[in-house]
Amino acid sequence: MARKEYIFTSESVSEGHPDKVCDRISDAILDALLAEEPEARVACETFATTNRVVIGGEVGLRDQDKLHRYMEAIPDIARECIRDIGYEQDKFHWNTCEVTNLLHEQSAHIAKGVNASNEKAEGAGDQGIMFGFATNETPELMPAPILYSHAVLRRLAEARKSGEEPTLRPDAKSQISLRYEDGKPVEVTSIVLSTQHADEGQTSADIRAIVEPYIREVIPEGWLTEATEWWVNPTGTFVIGGPDGDAGLTGRKIIVDTYGGAAPHGGGAFSGKDPTKVDRSAAYAARYLAKNVVAAGLAEKCLIQLSYAIGIAKPLSIYVDTAGTAEVPPEQIEKAIARAMDLTPQGIRTHLELNKPIYERTAAYGHFGRAPDDDGGFSWERTDLGDALKAAL
Repeated sequence: MARKEYIFTSESVSEGHPDKVCDRISDAILDALLAEEPEARVACETFATTNRVVIGGEVGLRDQDKLHRYMEAIPDIARECIRDIGYEQDKFHWNTCEVTNLLHEQSAHIAKGVNASNEKAEGAGDQGIMFGFATNETPELMPAPILYSHAVLRRLAEARKSGEEPTLRPDAKSQISLRYEDGKPVEVTSIVLSTQHADEGQTSADIRAIVEPYIREVIPEGWLTEATEWWVNPTGTFVIGGPDGDAGLTGRKIIVDTYGGAAPHGGGAFSGKDPTKVDRSAAYAARYLAKNVVAAGLAEKCLIQLSYAIGIAKPLSIYVDTAGTAEVPPEQIEKAIARAMDLTPQGIRTHLELNKPIYERTAAYGHFGRAPDDDGGFSWERTDLGDALKAAL
């Protein structure tokens, strides 16, 4: 039986965290290529350190002339990401850092195995396992610790970028520990917030005075109590941040990107990958299905695992675990999922409209628990499959 009384912790990192700078650049490059050709193939990795950004991986467009033109634009895309995040430090500045582009054409062997032909359907871009999760403990059907860890940093970024808080800088991390009673979150036992700032003379107390009002804005009423422990910039000065303080790399924050450790992870990163890569698209589909199971009232919690093999279209397995909260046996939900949605890579891309330039916005503050956008962004957060799932039971 699932525990009912416990404390659970999740962390988030801001858009200015070195790894998130890299995720942002990789996804911006992906969006640029998808805007030109919806069937673009992209597997883009970024590395950032002091005054330097290195971009590598594989890309493919049917029109090679267009591909060569976009190769020339890659440094400008990277610089615009860094500028928007807000880095103008002496040793990491959007206008002066060196950008090296090592992207090359996609492997012909991978393309042959993945691309559709007259003989076969489009196959998965790689083997692997992907998980989706949903829980009714928040309106967004997300685990509360990761949802509010993201919310804190997103609000501080808004205050920084608007000019409300001119001494805050882009790099930051948050961590929230929540106490659960009867399986529901009721109290923040501790909050950790480390944020880059402008002045070495600013103390931890100074930074807490700046950030606390914004934190109280986003944490549900009553969750912050006199017993809550606050750890704001616990090491003191945090002036040198971003890739100048610590190197960054695409795909290193996979738990931050998903469920904050509240659910398993298949191990595949998302950023920089086009939606033929099931690391990304099938993880989105699994979240979509799990969220719709919970939204439809079929369970209070739902964990879904999908598995794939490279070049093979259909999923090899579908697994559902509802932690004993389901109205029907999990095996019936598994069968209903297979009937309600085409889970081939092409089927996922079509159902969720993934062949669009909608990925740069996912690079920070989580891929899940966000509101669907009118242009198709975060389509996997829709709750429009409930009737189909019920009909398929």
